[in-house]
Amino acid sequence: MNALAPAASRILFGNWRGSYTVPAGGLYPHQWSWDSAFIAIGLRHLSPRRAQQELDTILSAQWDDGRLPQIVFHSGRDDGYSPGVSFWNSSSIPGSPPVQTSGLVQPPNHAIAVLMVHESDPRESRRRRFLERAYPRLVLWHRYLRERRGTGSGLARVVHPWESGMDNSPYWDACLRGMTQTYEGDIPRPDLLHAEAEHRPSNGEYGKYLYLAARYRDHHCDDADADFPFQFEDPAFNALWARSELSLAAIAELIGADPEPHRAEARRIGASLGELWAAELRCYVARDVRTGELQPYRTVSGLTPLLLPHLPHTDELLDLLRGPHFRLGEVAMVPSHDLTAPTFDSARYWRGPSWFNTAWLIAEALYERGCTAEAEQLSRNMDDGALDHDFPEYLDPYSSAPRGTRRFSWTAALALDLSQKIGASR
Repeated sequence: MNALAPAASRILFGNWRGSYTVPAGGLYPHQWSWDSAFIAIGLRHLSPRRAQQELDTILSAQWDDGRLPQIVFHSGRDDGYSPGVSFWNSSSIPGSPPVQTSGLVQPPNHAIAVLMVHESDPRESRRRRFLERAYPRLVLWHRYLRERRGTGSGLARVVHPWESGMDNSPYWDACLRGMTQTYEGDIPRPDLLHAEAEHRPSNGEYGKYLYLAARYRDHHCDDADADFPFQFEDPAFNALWARSELSLAAIAELIGADPEPHRAEARRIGASLGELWAAELRCYVARDVRTGELQPYRTVSGLTPLLLPHLPHTDELLDLLRGPHFRLGEVAMVPSHDLTAPTFDSARYWRGPSWFNTAWLIAEALYERGCTAEAEQLSRNMDDGALDHDFPEYLDPYSSAPRGTRRFSWTAALALDLSQKIGASR
């Protein structure tokens, strides 16, 4: 564990681009939204000032409607990544920021990161009025989710698999299979220059992804396309929204604003998550907004509501996490999908491999629920997987073999964060 901090520092400083951190050089050459929030959580241990700058930069790319974009293309030009600047052409869409971005969003973990970064150096944060700058932008971001993405159940919907952060989750299988449309142009796959094809989504999936992105773009990203074929309520996305409202409440208190509206919003979202509980699976699942159907898969997304206090199904989720479907402590970190499911694939992206960001979320939940031994074991498992394999994007849960790209920023950041927590407890 002592070797982790200098190794993680090399990754994070090597991927720093002056005001933000790329997820990985080569495969991910721009700034990603929820990546930056996760990265800042680890970066605060090395440079609270740089962690603040990381978050300031992603928040400064906010659209007029409040959305925080999935990707910010700071270079303003195409450089091999797809879909890139010329695909989105965001400058032609009313309400977009001066910098080029995608029109999609990612899970709302930003307020969580802002609060944690402030707490790492309150004096520097106050001197730079970090919270005062971040708070109104975060309020607008959450208002966008409520007003532009809200559903009748009180949850927020995602309109693309990429928005969930879990691109090829089994949750989306039925919807994508039922789509007759696909992207008509070339389907570039620069990702395959940096990762093996069997570790990534398929070409068929990418065709559907690009069709959905192009349709959303061509509707000026206005969220008003009632017939849009992909609309889902995702448990992790909404659990992070609720948890971020609790962070906003704490931020509000620190700057002299009223925290109660944020606490009430967190309670409201948490209660609405009950709509996604699948009793037969003993897990939260995604729901297709168009059909009303719950998607019958156990995934790590469905475990993420453990982050919320007063959750009615805590014991069931902890039993699920420890049992044969996820085998906490017996396999590498936390598998992204049910180990016993016929749709499980130990190598392919979000269909089985264990990811460091979701392992961090589960570790945080375990710490908060007093499951300290299990949380520390998971943290050490993350450290070992990161150090042994040059900070990979994700791992095979059975063999711990590295998958995806290497020198991945949130792997370094989140392993570093948990290693600091273990060190502080001794």
